[in-house]
Order: sequence, then C-alpha cells, then structure tokens
Amino acid sequence: MTDVPMTFCDDVWKRTSDLVRAIHDHPFNAALGDGTLDRDRFAFYIVQDGRYLAAFSKALATASTRATDPADAAFYAQSAHTALAAERMLHAGYIQEFGLTADELAGIATSPTCLAYASFLQATALTAPYPVLAAAVLPCFWIYQDVGTTLVGRSGPDHPYHKWISTYADPDFVTSVEQAKSIADRLAAATDAATRAAMEEAYCRAAAYEWMFWDSAWHREPWPTERWLSPST
Repeated sequence: MTDVPMTFCDDVWKRTSDLVRAIHDHPFNAALGDGTLDRDRFAFYIVQDGRYLAAFSKALATASTRATDPADAAFYAQSAHTALAAERMLHAGYIQEFGLTADELAGIATSPTCLAYASFLQATALTAPYPVLAAAVLPCFWIYQDVGTTLVGRSGPDHPYHKWISTYADPDFVTSVEQAKSIADRLAAATDAATRAAMEEAYCRAAAYEWMFWDSAWHREPWPTERWLSPST
C-alpha cells in the first residue's frame, strides 16, 4: 500500500503539537474551561482580542485582494467581515456585561504581545508572498477551533464563558477552518520549496503568538517601560 504524503497542514500540526498541547494546558484556558477565570483577566483578554481582530481582518482583506482563485477571495473577504462584525458583537456583549465605559477601554493600553502579533500579520500581508499570508492567518482559525471544541464539552448554558467558547466550536466556524486549511494545503502543494518553507515558518510564528496572547492575558501584560514615560498632555 502506498503511503499518503503528508500535506502542509499535516506537517505544521505535527511540528507544533507540543505548542498546541501547551496552549490547551495554559492556566488561562484551564480556568476558562472550568469557569473559574477571573473577570479582570477575561476583560483584559476581550479588550486585547478586539484590537487584534481589527488587524486580523485587514490581513484577511489583503488575502482576499491577492487571491487568484475567486472562491478563495470570497472566503477571505467573508472571514474579514466576520472578524469585524460577528465576533466584535460578542466582544461588545461581554464589555457591556463587565460595565466598561469608553474611557476605561481607552485607558487600557494595547499589550506588547497584541501589538507584536498584529504587526506580524500586517507586515506579512504587505510584504510576503500570498501563500505565506495564507499560512500566517491559519492558526487563528485552526487553534481557536481546536481549543473551543475541547472546552465546549466542559461548559453548559450556565457557564460564565459559554457564549465565548461555543462560538469557536460552532459548525459554521468549523467549516471555515477546514476551508482555510484546504487553501493552505493547495497553495503549498503548488509552490516551490523555499516558499513552502516560508509558509511553515509563518504558521509556526503565528501559532507561537497564539500561546503568547493567552499568556499575556493571564498576566495582564503591561509595558515594562511605562514607568519611564511621562504622561501624555
């Protein structure tokens, strides 16, 4: 029997298996799953994630304009809309629940990790080949769905974060993840070895940022240099 060759997604999932396990085991996700995550950490996470989604949606919109396949372009355009609309609505609901005002939100600085991840995606969107961009945006789809699917079985309607968890285990989102993976596999199979290697590196870097993003929320990551800066006037 002939062995079926590993796809790009097979390769990167295997390469990041320890990292994905660390994401599942992270205390933020452990506490999120059992409902004990404190509200201050989750509120910090929601604010940072809303800002990240703005950058993520721009990267997806750029992928849409650079895609040569009309179906791929439509997928990325719709995903960009979802990042700004449907998911931002969920953020707004939690922010209202926490009673955060516009002034309070403005007073929460964008964390170093959030800025770094957003900057990485935007730089990739502007300077890297299209297949590399497709790889860079994939972890936000795939790893979130993997974590959400794992946690949804531990949360019921009375779970304080059930809405959040169930969003990423929703069948429609699962379908989007499979399409994003299919695009990456197809692009990787059709490109040269150097570009495929760059795709793998972009995927792994974005996957690393996923762990760092949850970790930054757990620690409510500040800017360590803030104490040396004068207040704005």
